[in-house]
Amino acid sequence: MAIVERKISEIIQTLRLAKKTSREDYTQHLRLVVLGLLAVGGIAFVIKIIAEYVTVGTGGRG
Repeated sequence: MAIVERKISEIIQTLRLAKKTSREDYTQHLRLVVLGLLAVGGIAFVIKIIAEYVTVGTGGRG
């Protein structure tokens, strides 16, 4: 039981030390995440378009 109690006290201590992020930090991180998703999605879209063009150009799909 001592292990569980020690873990719980460590969790409580960590939560006490943690601070809430400011609205500016949150929006900056959100922008970076959205930008990353758009970049990865854009790259995937370009690859898909190139693959479709190559497939249709070689007669792969009738």
